[in-house]
Amino acid sequence: MSRQPLRLAILAAERALTEAGVDSPRVDAELLAAHVLGVERGKLPMVPLVDPPVVVAIGALVARRARREPLQHLTGSAYLGAVEVAVGPGVFVPRPETELLFAWGLATLTDVRAPVVVDLCTGSGVLALAVANARPDAVVHAVDLDVSALAWARRNAETRVAAGDTPIRLHSGDVTAPGLLADLEGRVDLVLCNPPYVPEGTPVPPEVADHDPPHAVFAGADGLTVIRSVVATAARLLRPGAAVAIEHDDTHGEAVPALLAARRVLSDVEDHLDLAGRPRFATARRTSA
Repeated sequence: MSRQPLRLAILAAERALTEAGVDSPRVDAELLAAHVLGVERGKLPMVPLVDPPVVVAIGALVARRARREPLQHLTGSAYLGAVEVAVGPGVFVPRPETELLFAWGLATLTDVRAPVVVDLCTGSGVLALAVANARPDAVVHAVDLDVSALAWARRNAETRVAAGDTPIRLHSGDVTAPGLLADLEGRVDLVLCNPPYVPEGTPVPPEVADHDPPHAVFAGADGLTVIRSVVATAARLLRPGAAVAIEHDDTHGEAVPALLAARRVLSDVEDHLDLAGRPRFATARRTSA
């Protein structure tokens, strides 16, 4: 059989994904093609023709994506900052929106030497590992309660260490426990958290409903069950002047800042929008008093 134009395979993939209701059909089609070919997406124009087995492999992945299997499950990876992590069934897939929280957190550490950072509800470990990659001098602690998530985080941590990054410290722990990380009280320079925050009963896309662990997505009737504990934990762990950033649902633009402001030891409370202009994460600083 003769070789075929790659662009035709991508166009067919885009049409199939559009019909399936996928939000970004062209992007997903190109990313799946790049994954099969083992090249970066930007280098696809340099591959004008492909063998028939490549077209078949792309079609097989597109069919799975059309059934709303997460793109990251098909490629096996997700990204944050300069870090790539492995993801799959049993762990929450990191979202692009978290890049803004990560960037904000890094900016608070600009003048801090050897910072101590805590990532609560670490999941795949991507936030903690991105910090360790960007700040090799940091001591980064990552916490999760779920055994499956910790297994993914451990795998990703080992991969990053092999790549030369500073090791992170993984903890099996419940962020709602009053004594979590008691030995770090008053010593932490930055607390980051991307917790479960979707109110129970909220409709979510099939990629989330059928593939993300429910306990990593939903958090009580108002979506704030875990965040309330995270605020209390952050207030306890932070040193004076240190910062906390918590991702939240786009309906929480007032509720999460209010929870932070209710803590007398926290000040400079602010909410931040994502790239779509929706409320996405709230920040605060520990007072010096």
